[in-house]
Amino acid sequence: MLKSQNKSIGIFGGSFDPPHIGHVKITKIALKKLKLKKIYWLVTKKNPFKKKTFFSIQKRVLEAKKATKKLKNVKVVYIDDKIGSSRMIKAIYYFLKVKKEANLYLILGSDNLITFHKWTSWKKIAKLAKIAVFSRKGYDIKSNKSIVVKYLKKSNITYIKNKHFNISSSSIRKKLKSK
Repeated sequence: MLKSQNKSIGIFGGSFDPPHIGHVKITKIALKKLKLKKIYWLVTKKNPFKKKTFFSIQKRVLEAKKATKKLKNVKVVYIDDKIGSSRMIKAIYYFLKVKKEANLYLILGSDNLITFHKWTSWKKIAKLAKIAVFSRKGYDIKSNKSIVVKYLKKSNITYIKNKHFNISSSSIRKKLKSK
């Protein structure tokens, strides 16, 4: 059997507050369906759209590494300090210029596609990386009508069909707060 010649990498960014089995399943699907050579879990210090995190950055990186330890071709990284930002555009430039990676896929849930136009330099991100969108229950219809989809005309967006996972970092945090 021939090995895939695909040189593309995936960037799966987020606060991972906390990481969970849904993140792991998305990663496995992305590796297979997009034929990626590697996926970077890009753990950010803080989501720019949220006030604060529940767990420390150290705890989230540690838990992300535990969650992915059995997955080959997955690397958990924290680069906010290296790039001086938690903005995805800075991370994209880091992977292009420092890591010398040329073919990037930005892995998003359909919920993030809805607000993607609010990200810093979102049009530039969409030019520099292909966008792989995973289905999230309750968000797919709205994401297909988003500003980003209208702007890109779906030319740089790959939709990945996946089973919906009944788990989210928000629901985990909610359960932990109520204890």
